[in-house]
Amino acid sequence: MGEVTVASTTDVIVVGAGLAGLTAARRLVDAGLAVQVVEARDRVGGRTLNHDLGDGRIVDSGGQFVGPTQDRVLALAQELGVETFSTFDQGLSTYVKNGTARTFTGDVPPDPAALADVGALILRVNRAARSIPVDEPWNARGARSLDSQSLTSWIRRGAVTDGGLDLLNVLLGSAFGGSATDASALFGLWYVAGAGNEYTAGTVERMIGVRGAAQDSRFHGGAQMLSLRLADELGDAVALGEPVRRVEQDGRGVRVFSDNREWSASRAVVAVPPALASRIAWDPLLPAQQDALFSRMALGTLCKIEAVYPEPFWRKDGLSGQGVFRDPTSPVCSMFDNSPPDGGPGILMGFVGGAQWRRWVSLPAGQRRGAVLRAFATVVGKQALTPVEWIEQDWTKEEWTRGGPTSVLAPGVVTELGMWRDVPFQRVHWAGAEHSPYWNGYLDGAVRSGESSAAEIIAAEGKM
Repeated sequence: MGEVTVASTTDVIVVGAGLAGLTAARRLVDAGLAVQVVEARDRVGGRTLNHDLGDGRIVDSGGQFVGPTQDRVLALAQELGVETFSTFDQGLSTYVKNGTARTFTGDVPPDPAALADVGALILRVNRAARSIPVDEPWNARGARSLDSQSLTSWIRRGAVTDGGLDLLNVLLGSAFGGSATDASALFGLWYVAGAGNEYTAGTVERMIGVRGAAQDSRFHGGAQMLSLRLADELGDAVALGEPVRRVEQDGRGVRVFSDNREWSASRAVVAVPPALASRIAWDPLLPAQQDALFSRMALGTLCKIEAVYPEPFWRKDGLSGQGVFRDPTSPVCSMFDNSPPDGGPGILMGFVGGAQWRRWVSLPAGQRRGAVLRAFATVVGKQALTPVEWIEQDWTKEEWTRGGPTSVLAPGVVTELGMWRDVPFQRVHWAGAEHSPYWNGYLDGAVRSGESSAAEIIAAEGKM
């Protein structure tokens, strides 16, 4: 650090100006507390990011979807005056298996060799997920057994066909930006259990589906608009371009240091991905268990690709633009029609994650582009090979994120360390999409965690 300039003392410092941190800040201000938000990037929004297409149109290069039971982010959007519109879901979707495309309706691809098996496996996952307490999964019945094996291994025990196993692995792995082989079975079931709310049990269908499910809608102006509106409300209380390097605390308060500035407060909210929080220099040190947990909460490997065309030409052919891939030659695991609500220009969006990402990311840029466009063409035709614009957002290359959409916990982590995830560290409280019992890794999870951390501080400061 260089010469440090001392900033004025405030009530609460919020580290991170993503949706979680800004939500926490807003709630704290509403309770009468003075707040300073400190953000490493030169923008707000965290894992949401608007890409400007011109003519007032934008496309989401980060988190974007919202759906039923995601109550807190929908309530926040209403408060901020940000409206939603339905994800395009008309026409036939496409299932690509080993280079062969087959159209279908609904959310689950019709693989004749695996369909019945997948249906039975989804029922098994849903049934097991209902037994996982979202607030304390480490106390679930059989938690240690579930946490000792990968999600793939657990699914395999109930699978009749390799096709059923592979297809469910694709559907679940694409939801958290990793591979079902990398995740513990307990983590995977916990993730499904959280795809609901206090009144509605989480299910695979709600997590992977479109209409009436997690991908039901998008936000006018892009999901980053939520953070932009929050930052506008907070005004000068948001400092950009100030990566936090060190946090000190004692019984009287907290001091937060960037390269050139220092802030002092009674309490702090740290609203950054846990793996990045563990890289901050702490005095006193983080509890060993919490440090061990956060260092094991690396985000998934996910890249979001968007190809822009003059119009959504696939709609004329009765296609939805949605695709699911069970194809070792394709880097894309799933794709959507991501066009603006007025239908123009046409945008195809694809996710590259997990094992596919590890192979694909090492290719030269031209080969990466070609592989994705060929996958798109398998779904909507050869016109997909010639987009007018190409947008490649690899979140693993973002210094202050390092992946997405959420942390994927390996076998053994939840039962050994999971209970430390949300425990305040003296005067430091935690927020972020990974710190929510419901919709972990989603926009709603970020908002819930921000509200929760703010509530902890309001209670501790006697502002109730």
